Amino acid sequence: MSLLKNFFSQTRKPEGFLGKIMLSTMNSGHAKMADWGMSHLPEMTPDYIADLGCGAGRNAGELLKRYRDACVTALDYSELSVQKAKEYNKAMISAGRCDVRQGDVSHLTLEEGKYDLATAFETVYFWPGLEKCFGQVAKVLKPGGYFLVVNESDGKDAAGRKFEKIIEGMKSYTAEEIEAALRAAGFSKVSCDHHSRNPWISILAKK
Repeated sequence: MSLLKNFFSQTRKPEGFLGKIMLSTMNSGHAKMADWGMSHLPEMTPDYIADLGCGAGRNAGELLKRYRDACVTALDYSELSVQKAKEYNKAMISAGRCDVRQGDVSHLTLEEGKYDLATAFETVYFWPGLEKCFGQVAKVLKPGGYFLVVNESDGKDAAGRKFEKIIEGMKSYTAEEIEAALRAAGFSKVSCDHHSRNPWISILAKK
């Protein structure tokens, strides 16, 4: 595997030296997109939030700022990502408002029916079966809870298609494909938005 291909493959599961470099770029590199995605969240006062595929932890930190009475569980299946997310959210962990765990979205071990909101930023490309994983998310949400998916690729853009060929196991889904999987997993209301200038998509679903 070429060095460049190996580096971009770190987006799937950051490991080792290249994984550390990739994680160092994630928080700043995806910030504008993530904030745009969060702007689609409804008026709500969640008690418990799950940020799934949390990467280096920036978005979990923003959710903690946005919802100052909420507790956030940040989960990632990369040990290195968990380490970096813990470092980023150290103060909130000490305050008892943040818990960072290693885990697998296809077999969530979070408490069922606990969470008011779940989020997935730049991560569902790598989930092993959308309908199955979305069913796991629905399981941990309260009735009426929300699930926000935000992707940099709309499944049709040239860059997304290019990275599918570079990164093993990556799939850039269209908003329509994500919506179909959400409805199949039991979500009742789904709304999609496409950024006016970029291929970013935001999908908000309600259990």
